Amino acid sequence: MLDKSTVELMSALSNSDSIDSYIEHNNQFLIEGELSEHLNRLCAEKGLVKAKVIKNAEMNEIYAYQIFSGKRTPSRDKLICLCLGMSLGTIETNQLLKCVGFAPLYPKNKRDSIILFGFEKGQSVITINERLYENDENTLN
Repeated sequence: MLDKSTVELMSALSNSDSIDSYIEHNNQFLIEGELSEHLNRLCAEKGLVKAKVIKNAEMNEIYAYQIFSGKRTPSRDKLICLCLGMSLGTIETNQLLKCVGFAPLYPKNKRDSIILFGFEKGQSVITINERLYENDENTLN
């Protein structure tokens, strides 16, 4: 099954006579489910162990496991840390951020560009936090 782009979905939505018709014809392309479901699915697909992801994300274990179980909702920064802990790319990270209603990482924003650079270079949360601190920006955690 091919995926429809956001542009294609927006066009279909604009040209639809009713929301019910739009949903019926595009349901397989719509994002559903809780963040915890998406995180657990990503871990399973990539063969990741949650304990290792949490360690790489430099997060408190109890808090992170609560996110994975759906008991807690992370901030944008904590979700970015988890994405770094999973070694996700920028596209996957931005999709996950948008999926839960957060703004994607934006290269015109100084802080986001530092974070994006870290993603592109495979840097750790610690290294990215050091770069953020050196540039007088808030660290991720």
